[in-house]
Amino acid sequence: MLSRRRFIQLLGSLPFLGATSARANQGGFYYSGPLSDHFDGQRFFNPGGQPPRGFGDFLRWQFTERAVPWPEIYPSPFEDTPPARVGGRDLRISFIGHATFLIQMAGRNILTDPIWSERASPVPFAGPRRHNPPGVAFDNLPRIDAVLVSHNHYDHLDIPTLVRLWKRDQPRILTPLGNDTIIRAQHPDIAVTGLDWGDRIELAPGVLAFAEPAHHWSARATNDRNHALWASFVLRGAGRSVYFAGDTGFAGGRHFHDIAARHRRLDIALLPIGAYEPRWFMAPQHMNPEEAVRAFRILEARSALGFHWGTFRLTNEGVDQPPQDLATALRNLGISHQRFIAMRPGQIWMNNQSTGQR
Repeated sequence: MLSRRRFIQLLGSLPFLGATSARANQGGFYYSGPLSDHFDGQRFFNPGGQPPRGFGDFLRWQFTERAVPWPEIYPSPFEDTPPARVGGRDLRISFIGHATFLIQMAGRNILTDPIWSERASPVPFAGPRRHNPPGVAFDNLPRIDAVLVSHNHYDHLDIPTLVRLWKRDQPRILTPLGNDTIIRAQHPDIAVTGLDWGDRIELAPGVLAFAEPAHHWSARATNDRNHALWASFVLRGAGRSVYFAGDTGFAGGRHFHDIAARHRRLDIALLPIGAYEPRWFMAPQHMNPEEAVRAFRILEARSALGFHWGTFRLTNEGVDQPPQDLATALRNLGISHQRFIAMRPGQIWMNNQSTGQR
């Protein structure tokens, strides 16, 4: 028989399988448009890729695999108070936590997958909770010009945070197709632009955002699996370039080769390195650190920052296993640890050097 604690844990995990009690919009559709190599008229898919595991596999994972316990609190030694802007060719990146970065470049302030909520969940009483606070307090954020939302899982698309940002700054919000419908359904006044893979948009004169492929999936309710697209992003401006992977499996590296062909010599790649165990379940949707290093090599970026670890416990590995596995992978492939850093909340990276505000 399930204990009450175990039941609540399972309830909190279901959003990531698209199995909550929430209802999607009428018909479960967030987008209608022409068929493509990744849209069949109803659902999006990974072309030539692998679909996510089903509910039976989810139950097998939950009841047969053992997770490494996390500490109640996993504090970061860093905290940051960013400047209002950076100018010229300066590039400053502050890690807020999980998949949230503040990217300051070309005079613009851009957030990725912002979440300041205490839980990554549709309900306040269950679901993954924070093990450390955001590396930048919300009130210490500079004015935000643009927000990139990679997909609709609750640890990446956090409606309460988007509403706070919209009420304060009214930033331009970019997200893959269908997620714009989800956001507007929760707050109709928010201006959000839906993008397909291969689309690009000018955020400001000379500052471009490109929507690129990722190997993932989407769901927020019982009946909406893959009715919204997932994506990664490339930012270019003032001679600088940043790749944000969002959530992605490695999937043989094909989409990384495609992105590398379109975006030569990126300054920096922001790559997920956590939430990867057990591999039999997680491989189609989340890279492990060794795969992230392989992606880094394919992309030929000058530097990389690892994220998606140490804030919300989503899978079975220990809280500090991702940086350990990253260090091993870098050593095995002869890559300096200074080129690929497992970031902690509040840690900053500026023009090829990592530092932090304590």
